[in-house]
Amino acid sequence: MQPLARNAPVLTAGSALFLDFDGCLVDIAPRPDAVVIPPGLPGRLARLHDRLGGAVALISGRDVADLRAFLPDFPGAVAGSHGAELSLDSQRIQKTHGIDLDVAELHGSAARAVAAHPAILVERKPHGVALHYRADPSLRQVVEDVMQQLADTHPGMVLQPAKMAVELRPAGTGKDGALDRLMAMVPFSGRVPVYAGDDLTDEAAMARAQALGGQGIKIGEGDTVAQTRLADPAALARWLDDALERLG
Repeated sequence: MQPLARNAPVLTAGSALFLDFDGCLVDIAPRPDAVVIPPGLPGRLARLHDRLGGAVALISGRDVADLRAFLPDFPGAVAGSHGAELSLDSQRIQKTHGIDLDVAELHGSAARAVAAHPAILVERKPHGVALHYRADPSLRQVVEDVMQQLADTHPGMVLQPAKMAVELRPAGTGKDGALDRLMAMVPFSGRVPVYAGDDLTDEAAMARAQALGGQGIKIGEGDTVAQTRLADPAALARWLDDALERLG
C-alpha cells in the first residue's frame, strides 16, 4: 500500500468536495458500462455528504442518468456530460446550454464514420458523442480525424480530448463551468472547493478550484495543474476515509 501524498488537502467542515467518476472513484474499465463499483463507495459518499452538509457533488463526462444508475443512493448533486446537464436531486435533470443539437443525427454520423473499425467504441451521450479507441490505440488518428470532421459540421460543438477517447460537447460547457455553477448554489457557496479527477477533462476544474483558494487532486499519472497527486482510486478512497475520521 502506497502512502498518501504528504501535501494532500485536509477536508474541513467548510470544504466543498467535487469528485470525478471514472479513474477517480472507480477504476477505468475496457468499456464505460463495465466499471465496477467498489463495495464501500456508496456508504463513503453518503457519509461525506452528511459530514459536509450536503456539499459533495459528482462532476463527470458521463451523463447524469448513467451516474445515477451506478450510484442510485447518492444523495448529492451530479453534473454530467461535462457540465451540459445538472441534477440537484434524483428526479430532475436540467440542461445547462443553449445549443440546438440533433443528437440522433450526430450519433448516427459518428457510428457510420467508424463502422469499418469495430474496435472503436461509440459512446452516445444526450448532449454529444465520444469515440473510444482503448481497444486499439493505433486507431487514435482515425478517431481524431473523424471527430474533427464532426466538429466542423456541427456548429456549437467543440472537441474534448480524453484518455483513449475524443468527445464532442456543447461549447460553453466544461467541468470548470460545472464547478462554478455549483459553487454559486447552497450548500456549496462560501466553502473552499476541493476537486479530484484523473483526466485531461478535469484539468480546468482543478485549476478553477485552486483559483478559488481550494485545491486540485490529480489521480494517477500525467501532467497536471493540481497541487496534489494520489496514485489511484484506492488511494483516493483511503484519503476520503481519513477525512471522514477527522470530520468525526
